[in-house]
Amino acid sequence: MGRNRRKIVFAWLAVLLIAMAGLAACGEKAPEQQAAGTGTDSGQQPAEQQPAASKEASAETRVVQDAYGDVTIPAHPQRVAAIYQEDFLLALGVTPIVQWYHPAWGKQDYLGLDVPPFDITGSMEALIAANPDLIIVDGGADKEKYEQYSKVAPTYKLPDELRNDTIGRLKKIADLLGIPEKADEAVKKYAQKMADTRAKLVKAIGKETVAVIRLNVGDKPTLALFGEGNVYTGVLYKELGLQPYEAAKNQDTHVVLSEEAIPSINAEHIIIFPSNGGWDSPENKEALKILQDPLWQSVPAVKKGHVYQMNRTHWQSGAIIANMMKADDLINTFVK
Repeated sequence: MGRNRRKIVFAWLAVLLIAMAGLAACGEKAPEQQAAGTGTDSGQQPAEQQPAASKEASAETRVVQDAYGDVTIPAHPQRVAAIYQEDFLLALGVTPIVQWYHPAWGKQDYLGLDVPPFDITGSMEALIAANPDLIIVDGGADKEKYEQYSKVAPTYKLPDELRNDTIGRLKKIADLLGIPEKADEAVKKYAQKMADTRAKLVKAIGKETVAVIRLNVGDKPTLALFGEGNVYTGVLYKELGLQPYEAAKNQDTHVVLSEEAIPSINAEHIIIFPSNGGWDSPENKEALKILQDPLWQSVPAVKKGHVYQMNRTHWQSGAIIANMMKADDLINTFVK
């Protein structure tokens, strides 16, 4: 019996030794299995060594240069604030996250935007709350304002030489948004619209001269003659073929007319719009009296009924949608 018991003990010892050896082998393989779980065998690298991921991240941004230097912007921005450039965004099929607003001048109502207003004369709170990933500004933002915008999000200032270049601004903004093909589509549509309108206007009024005048409302109303190179109305002469009134030639901005100059306006047609608000705005009631003054009433075009009142919001813009709306206004006015 003792010998049999010893055999049994030895047998159990052998089983235990085999089991212990198996456990040791498993323990040695555990690190390899853990490494395989991290993806090493599939070609992935540990978190601290991921050059592929770094390249992907860098591809999400790009560096562009504006008037103030290099700016790192998103390759494809999703939340864009284009201060007073909202027209161009809409033309590209992009909805801005805020809309430019000025307490005295209001906003560009013709765009029909339903987004929070951003008062450019106030704080940055509304802009911060909108959480932009790109801000686009023009010459209206000086260095100090530009730096304030830059603290909110990457900010790009449009080149000053594009101020009077509608198509150039559209293409630049499209490039910043990473959608240059959208600009091509918009330009094609715009060019066709301008060409069709030009042909109809030339046929309707030929070489008859046209003056564009703004009624500057306020405590002391004045009349301002817009030049043929004005950013808002130059399109009438450069693209739509209308003939500028003599005093508007070689004028890039506008000039306030003296009382003595008003009776001498001899343009055959006059387009006029108010500087603020609308023709029926209560605050403009007093300013409109200037149009009843004998000086204005003595102007030949006024006597002939060749004065056409236009809506300020798109006539006081040189952007692409605004210009196409002006084309529609001119067709409705001159083409019978």
